[in-house]
Amino acid sequence: MNEPVPALLAGHPNKLPRPKGELEALQAAWELPKSWRIVTSVNNTVVGYFYVAAAVLFFLLAGILALLMRLQLAVPSNTFLSPETYNQIFTMHGTVMMFLFAVPVVEAMGILLLPQMLGARDLPFPRLGAFAFWAYFVGGIIFFGTLFYDLAPSGGWFMYPPLTGAQYSPGLGADFWLLGIGFIEISAIAGAIELIVGVLRTRAPGMTLDRMPIFAWTMLVFAGMIVFAFPAVILATLLLELERAFGWPFFVPQKGGDALLWQHLFWFFGHPEVYIIFLPAAGMVSMIVPTMSRTPLVGYRLIVVALIATGFFSFGLWVHHMFATGIPALSLNLFSAASMAVALPSGIQVFAWIATIAAGRLQLTTASLFVLGFLFVFTLGGLTGVMVAMVPFDWQAHDTYFVVAHFHYVLVGGMLFPMFGAFYYWAPAFSRRVLSERFGKAAFSLMFIGFNVAFFPMHITGLMGMPRRVYTYPAVAEWSVLNMISTIGAFLFASGVLVFLFDLVRNLRPTVSDPIGDVWKGASLEWLHNHIYGPRSIPLVTSRDPLWDQPGLSEESKEGRHYLPGTVTGQRETIITSPIEAMPQALQRLPGDGWPPLLAAVFTAGFFMLLTVKYVTLAFVSGVLALAMILIWMWGSDQRPLPHAEIGHGIKVPTYVGGPLSHSWWAMVVLMLVAGSLYLSLVFSYLFLWTVSPQVWPKPEQMPPSLWPFVSAVLLTASSGLIVLAGRALPVRSRNRIAFVAAIGLAVLSLCGSLGVEVLSHWRAGFRPDVDAHGALVYMASFLQLQFVLTLVVMAGFAIARCLAGMLSRRRRVVFGNLALLWHYTVAQGLFGLLLVHGFPRVA
Repeated sequence: MNEPVPALLAGHPNKLPRPKGELEALQAAWELPKSWRIVTSVNNTVVGYFYVAAAVLFFLLAGILALLMRLQLAVPSNTFLSPETYNQIFTMHGTVMMFLFAVPVVEAMGILLLPQMLGARDLPFPRLGAFAFWAYFVGGIIFFGTLFYDLAPSGGWFMYPPLTGAQYSPGLGADFWLLGIGFIEISAIAGAIELIVGVLRTRAPGMTLDRMPIFAWTMLVFAGMIVFAFPAVILATLLLELERAFGWPFFVPQKGGDALLWQHLFWFFGHPEVYIIFLPAAGMVSMIVPTMSRTPLVGYRLIVVALIATGFFSFGLWVHHMFATGIPALSLNLFSAASMAVALPSGIQVFAWIATIAAGRLQLTTASLFVLGFLFVFTLGGLTGVMVAMVPFDWQAHDTYFVVAHFHYVLVGGMLFPMFGAFYYWAPAFSRRVLSERFGKAAFSLMFIGFNVAFFPMHITGLMGMPRRVYTYPAVAEWSVLNMISTIGAFLFASGVLVFLFDLVRNLRPTVSDPIGDVWKGASLEWLHNHIYGPRSIPLVTSRDPLWDQPGLSEESKEGRHYLPGTVTGQRETIITSPIEAMPQALQRLPGDGWPPLLAAVFTAGFFMLLTVKYVTLAFVSGVLALAMILIWMWGSDQRPLPHAEIGHGIKVPTYVGGPLSHSWWAMVVLMLVAGSLYLSLVFSYLFLWTVSPQVWPKPEQMPPSLWPFVSAVLLTASSGLIVLAGRALPVRSRNRIAFVAAIGLAVLSLCGSLGVEVLSHWRAGFRPDVDAHGALVYMASFLQLQFVLTLVVMAGFAIARCLAGMLSRRRRVVFGNLALLWHYTVAQGLFGLLLVHGFPRVA
């Protein structure tokens, strides 16, 4: 590969006219499906439109549920809603807002904005992004529909056992929550993988990490937090569903379980999620404030450090929600200190925004007003957050309406106000018309006043002792007046949302080409003359504010004077750049539109939902169809190598790379981090329940003989060695296929044999998953290992099929490289599991 650094740094735009037909070829490669077939598009702009629209729909549905709850609480002893209906609406409101709106809408904004902001043609896995959206949308619609069939969960959006166990929630409502939300979280992880690889590997040449827009930084931290936080709640949902369906006693104290385990797993996800929601919104503020102030962002590097610190600290705060559960005093002190410390990086960002406003001259646009409203509301929420972080105060305010007021100030102030500001700010980049400033300011006024009228009185009702999560209350004079005020404020806020929707319908005209453009005179690349394929040519970036510091950049890009001004291979393409310095390393050929991602998502959603209603056979059929669709789209993903391609200015890059240069290698590494987080959550569960109920753990003499885990470990290690041999046996072109297939086949047998030996050893020792928590956790470890074994069996079969078809060789080996990477991880996880379940009881 040519060394691109000298040419890249020289980087003078080509003044020669572009070849005729170059632009037409680019447009033809990126042409969208016509009419209703637009649903098969995998382009980030189209998927982003769908994603944002779906998230707004769920926001409106959850908002309607909130208004119903406020009507019920407007007066004491109200019979507008029955207790069961209120509990269902309460559960669905919180669940939809947190799982179907808050995280998806910022992920949607990332998918829509990041390619343009990074100067890329698209994100690196367009079909994965489309799959993530359709899985979220179809699963979300089915889940919300349970309200109309009296199948909605009623255990609260936090679903604490034992209330949500089979004894107290015998219907299907809890199962819909557990399987549905677990599935939706998986789709969020799929989106996060795409965002991480996209930010790290598809930036415009020259856009080093130190020149990356703050919004891209926030989305990188956001996606990284999803990778480490979401597996905990996925494991929690698996444990509770297995307890409900098969009686595995993870949360049953009589059999060694503990309901507090759910709280630990749930809040290990739940408290970072607050910052998962806040950080991208803060990134939006960091983009809006400099533009509206007409000055560069003050403290760029401090803000980046603050973002990373916030993400780090957020994982040490989950016990903040459990101060009233009787945990040891040392833990109370530690987590109280951590809960207050996280205010420091948030404060850095707030002061940086204020300094930026002071350094420039803020234009009072609608976007600016929403930012100012955010600063006011979020600061109040942060102050009450510090209050509830203090243990003595938390004991008084716990489970009262003070906490309801606090987290709405944080979430609505921290995410919703910036989100509405972002709509007004970025609409010109994607619409033929701008949103109305007159209607926007009216919407902001109603929302800002209505929000404070609705939620500020809840601080007072909470301090007066009104408990949260109740469907009615006694006729206490002060409570009655304050609740009526809150209800009036809620409807005032809703009227502001209606004005915004009216403005949206009246003025927003989404387009895939020729939007109205840079009306704000912004500094970042999303304000280039973008089309469905992004900029006409991918620009060379030499500063943090390229459109301010590089005069003429927009016209140069529009005229095709920078990188990749056309299509080299006749396909959709983007440039793969190095993760730190953003030097061109390869040309990635992107897939076109098609049905497989949509159908895979529909059949995957069908699998989970049919499993919920106990239609096991139909669920199995739907799962097989989903797998078939995924294999169809994967079959064409590893395209044959082509000669090096010139991307502009004499720079040539390969069209096929493997190993760490490959974007798919990075995606597999992120997936392994997700898997590791999931398994570490299981390890935590194992050790936590051992500390709670050591009496159900077996004595050394009750454990399976040491020969069993030794054989299992030998088979595991042998399978990994066989994969190494298979890599060496890869055919140069079409020869040596038998050796490769034989090595892969033996590796599969060894891996399956290892798992079989492990399960059989526990069964012969008399352990049963429904007898006590130890047995349940031992078999749960094997269950998690089984998921990887089945995945690897499918991937191995896929690799064998490609080898036999002549599509896998020593040069064209990305499919095998990814298989080997996941295989070695699975072996390492299996060996660690053997040490845990066989070694720990012998030494503890």
